[in-house]
Amino acid sequence: MNMTSRRYLFHLLLHSADLLDEELTRRLKPLGIGPRQARVIEGLGRMGEVSQAQLARAFRITQASMSTMTSRLIAGGYIARKPDPKDSRGNLLFLSEEGRALLSEIDRIWASMDDFAAEAIGQDRYKALAQEAGALRDALGGKRPGE
Repeated sequence: MNMTSRRYLFHLLLHSADLLDEELTRRLKPLGIGPRQARVIEGLGRMGEVSQAQLARAFRITQASMSTMTSRLIAGGYIARKPDPKDSRGNLLFLSEEGRALLSEIDRIWASMDDFAAEAIGQDRYKALAQEAGALRDALGGKRPGE
């Protein structure tokens, strides 16, 4: 395979991800959140009470970036914080009542995105693609936050 083909294959993955992200953004807009905020809410739903540093590590982003994201989610009432009983200088983040309610809406939108993609290429092809995408993520050192 020559260099042009490799770039083309990668471009297909990147372009498909961009198109899915655009559709996800459109579907999340009525909730007043974006895809990354939805991922943090979903991650906190699985992880429970965690420090901002733990959350940043789980998402493989800087603490400063996570601080910006969580500040917005705290201001929106979706995340709450409390003192960490194991660290007098730290706080633990967790989903508020509003965040837990929003989580069910996010789950509904995630399911609708699976349906959207499966409808585009067929259920069997979509499942195979998702399995291969998971294998690629794992091979590149990624994992689902909280796992």
